[in-house]
This record gives sequence, C-alpha cells and structure tokens, in this order.
Amino acid sequence: MAQPPGQQPPQGSFGAPYDPPPESAQPSPPPGYGSAPPPGQAAGPYGAPVQPGPYSTPAQPGPYGVPQPGPYNAPSQPGPYGYPSSPQPGYGHPQQSQSQQPPRPGGGGFFRGGRGAVIGAVLAVVLLAGGGIWFATSGGDDESKPTAKASTDPGPGGTGGTGGGGDGKAEDRGAHDLRAEADALNAQRRTGEAKVLWLQEGGVDLPLNGSDVYGPWIVGDTVVKGMFRTVSGYSVTDGSRKWSLRMPSSLCAAPSQPTADGKIVFGIKTGTADDAVCNSLQMVDLTTGKAGWRKTYRRQGAWDLLSDVSMAINGDTVTVGRTSRTDAFRVSDGAVLFGELPGNCQPFGFASGPVAIAATSCQTATDDHKEQQVQRIDPVTGKVRWTYKVKKGWQIAQFYSVSPLVVSLKQEDKWAIIVLNQDGTYRSQLVGGTDEYGTKCGGDLLTEGKNLDNCLGVAADDRTVYLATKPPEDDLTPTNEVVAFDLNTGQAKWKAAAPAGQTLMPIRTEGGRLLMYLAAGKNKGGGIASLPQAGGTPQMVLRHPAAAATVERGFFDSRVAYQNGRCILVHATISGIDDEDEMSMKSMAAFGS
Repeated sequence: MAQPPGQQPPQGSFGAPYDPPPESAQPSPPPGYGSAPPPGQAAGPYGAPVQPGPYSTPAQPGPYGVPQPGPYNAPSQPGPYGYPSSPQPGYGHPQQSQSQQPPRPGGGGFFRGGRGAVIGAVLAVVLLAGGGIWFATSGGDDESKPTAKASTDPGPGGTGGTGGGGDGKAEDRGAHDLRAEADALNAQRRTGEAKVLWLQEGGVDLPLNGSDVYGPWIVGDTVVKGMFRTVSGYSVTDGSRKWSLRMPSSLCAAPSQPTADGKIVFGIKTGTADDAVCNSLQMVDLTTGKAGWRKTYRRQGAWDLLSDVSMAINGDTVTVGRTSRTDAFRVSDGAVLFGELPGNCQPFGFASGPVAIAATSCQTATDDHKEQQVQRIDPVTGKVRWTYKVKKGWQIAQFYSVSPLVVSLKQEDKWAIIVLNQDGTYRSQLVGGTDEYGTKCGGDLLTEGKNLDNCLGVAADDRTVYLATKPPEDDLTPTNEVVAFDLNTGQAKWKAAAPAGQTLMPIRTEGGRLLMYLAAGKNKGGGIASLPQAGGTPQMVLRHPAAAATVERGFFDSRVAYQNGRCILVHATISGIDDEDEMSMKSMAAFGS
C-alpha cells in the first residue's frame, strides 16, 4: 500500500542516527506548571525546570486485549492483536500515489491514507443526525442509537440477525461448508497439533476496494470485529455469532483496546456519501452488543479535515487525535473532557492503557509541525504531567510499549528507537547494528484510523525490548530472528532463530517469557511460541495443524490474538476481485486444543 512521503513505516536498521541527548538531560515541564525544579533535581534539557510526574502504574492492557505488561507487553494487560484480555484494525482502499498527495505537515499520523474525496468537505460538511433501518432515533446526535440484534446464527457462518443485502448485513455465510472444511483439516492432524476450532468468511458485499477490519477485541468469551457498517461479536469457542450491530455509516477509526468493563467508542462517518467525514462517535458495549451514546465533533481547517484519526482509551476517557488537536470524551456518558490545550503544542495521538502517553506536535514559524514531544497527560483534565522533547526534525511513529516506555522515531529514511524512564527522562537508544528489522503496525495496514499503539513484531518487559528481524525479500522460504535489547544500554543481548522457512513475530511478554506468533510455512503450520528472558531455542506453546497451512498462509496481513490457549487470526482487510470473492474470503480463523 503506497503511503505519502514521510509516512512510510519504519523498516530496516536503526540506531546511530538519532543522536540522543546528554545523560543529564531531563524532560521539560509544560508552560505554567511550576517555576523551579524540586530540590536536588537538575533543570530540563532546554533550561526548563523538571516536572516529576512519574507514571509507575500497574500492568496495562495492550491493544486488542490480552493481559500483558505495558501496552504491548507489560505484565498482565490486554495487548495488541488480542492478547489475553481484549483486542484491533485492516486495509483495503487504494491510496493516492505520492505524486498525488497534498503537501503535509510533519506531525505523526498526518495524511497516512488517501484523502482526495475529503478535500471537498473542507468547504461543506454534512452532518448526519440518525436514520437507517436498524436505528431508533429519539432526538439529536447524542440520543440516536443503533440497536443490537441478537443472533439466531446456529454456528460460524449463519445468517443470523442482520439479514442479507449489499450493505454489510449478509455476514458470515456458509456455516456448514466452513464446519466441514474445519473437520476435514482436523482429520489430518498429527500428534501434538491443535485443532482448527472454527473458520469465518467475510460474508459481506463490500464497496469497491473492500473494507478495513477493526479488532479483534476479546471480552470474556466473546471476540468482536468491526467491518464496513457492522460490528459483530462471536463465541471464542465455536465462532457462532452472539450479536450483531448495524451502524448508520461506515466505521473509520477505533481504539486498540476497550475499557476494563468492555466498552469502546468507534469513529464513524457522518453519512454514506464518498466525501463523508470521519467526525462521529458511537459507544458500544462489546459484551452485549448494545449501542450507547452517539455524537459528532467538529473538525475545522484543512489540516484537521485531511488528517487521519488516531483513537485511544485511557481509563474512562476516549481520545480522538488529529494533526492539529485532540478531543477527549468520557466513555461512560460521552461528556466532553477537554479539547485544544493551551499553547502551540497539541497532542495528535495517544497510546491506550491506564496511563495516557501522548505524541504532540508543535506548530513552528513555517507551520511544518516538525517539532514533536512525548508527554504524559492527565486523561480527565488534559493537564500535562511531564514532557520529553524529541530532537528537532524527528517524528514520533509509534509507541511500542508504555511500561516500559519505548518510542519509535523516524526522520525521512532514518529510524531510531528510544527508551524513556517513567518520569519521561531519557534512558537509552537501541543499537540495531547491521540487521534489518520490521514491524507490522495498524497504520501500515489500514486505510483509515491510524493508531499509535498497535504493532506486531515488538514486545518489551522490565529489562528487555524484543524485535523481529526482517526476512530477505528475495527468499522463497523466508525466515528471521528475534533480537533482545537491554533497556539500560540499548545493546543487543542475544538472538533466537525461527524454524527454517518460517518467521517469528513478538506479541507480548507474560510470566517471564516472550510470546511470539510463528507464521505458517509451506506444509508447516504456524502457532504460538515462547522464549525465556535469557534466550535460547523457541518452544511451541500452541502448534497449528500442518494440514491448515494453506488456510493460515492466506492470513498474510492479519491480527493475531492469543488468549486462554486459543489463537485467533483476523484479516486486516477484506477485498476481492468481485463480490463473490470478497464474501467468500476467510476473515477469521481460530486454533486451540
């Protein structure tokens, strides 16, 4: 998928280019927060007093729900791609070529997707106040609520409660054929291999170029995905649909993880026209499939209208970040918490989890937004707790972890990964050497809704950052390694090789070990593997059947959710050469014992 200049995901080697600040450098406090550093504490790197604001919080959920440490690997918390606890998004629409892209400011999350259809919306934005066959409207935007339909689906692929048609209602058809396919694959299982628990097809007649897929989020015994104009919950054990919720318009953004009690807020468009703007929000209870509040928020100015939306949930706060500002709302009732913050530096994206870590962009005299900061912000008041100023010219690409805080930075064709302390002070920079590295983040796969906290291929614990190397592009049987880096020194400690013809991608850390997704190879099933903190040879935790290798390899750009002994793969995007092809494309596959 082509991306605008300066928005290519960091890939390759990293290390020396960032030129980290002196060890004595401290984070600078936001304007108006204190006038002198605490006794015995040095002033910040830019002569500003230090703002303490430590954030040593308990393990937090990583995107897509799995208990794990830090977003993406802190002890015990939901992690990206559906680790033990909750879930995430896909790609589908072609993007403009680089020559067609409008000039962009330098902030992260700016113009990552094609936005030609939105340009007309700069002049006029039509707000949708409700409507649609599945909606009961009782007032304005805040009261318009989609209604959930309990499914009568007898199993994976049944037609259930949303009916048929070309608008997202004919979901997951062909239940009996899919069960038969799973049974046939299981009949060929070898000793020690897990079962194919269930398979799902796209089952939806999608618009031209397909649709992004949001999720998975695992809440209790339900796995949830969102696609086009429908959000659906399925049983994790047999794939049967438990509920389905029709939305008034297309999904365009979603946080990587829900609240602790299973609530989430989706970004949806305010109409069904090609130039509809992503500026509406819909709260949904992922446990029951019931819709809550719905409202619109204002997007103003060219930068705002043309930028992608980055969403995150921190406690009972959902943030909606764009190039020029972030708006925050209370998840439980939709109340506005804060909007544009004082000063010329505004957050454009947060990482989900119990601690609100934000990427902020500062408008400069040339209006290029290329001065950026990492900040800890109170998710209720918007008050800045501490600030780490990124070296000028570098941009924040992703938060690989929040506890510990690991930040991916980019500068044109350069890439750096830094580690910050809990109070925002500089800790180390990873030294990549000559190896090539690669991660798969939501922004690399999605057309719309580019979050900053949902990467596969990287994980971290209290001592180590784990990264996957990039397999050779010209290798017909690609394989790779996982490299462990010391958090304090940034130096590589050890490497572990993947089995021949297969690749390993770190997911999260748990119980003192690294969990990884092992991709399927030719006639080789994939699965979940682990490594101890000291390294060694990867050990299989869950081995997928070799008979299902062809099916599994079809999920080449998938989300990986591992929880309670089950591995669920979800396609990041659904598309096909014709309607039948996209409807029959497998959208989810579950493996387990």
